[in-house]
Amino acid sequence: MGDQEQKTLAQRTGRIRELNDRLRQRHEGRVVITRGIASLPVATVARVLFAVRDFAAFDARNDPHGEGDMGRVEVDGHECWFRIDYFSADLESGSPDPADENITTRVMTILLAEEL
Repeated sequence: MGDQEQKTLAQRTGRIRELNDRLRQRHEGRVVITRGIASLPVATVARVLFAVRDFAAFDARNDPHGEGDMGRVEVDGHECWFRIDYFSADLESGSPDPADENITTRVMTILLAEEL
């Protein structure tokens, strides 16, 4: 891979990460919680959402592509995971380009570890 290709890939990855951060931090996109999360006390659910919002411990294990699309938080003794998926605007298929917010609907799912 040449220097220009690496630069283009890095820019694309950076854009995806930026859009994922906007979803995670400001809920600019769709956020889904599973039944397990919904069954927790309201205050715990709020703390889970804040923990996901503030998550910054991305590393090679949970973020191998550098997109900031997956993470694990622990709240009130509950191990919770979040994952961001990229769909077409109509939610009928995967997005052809997750770096383009005009054709991508981001969906972040937050779930308990035992629901994996």
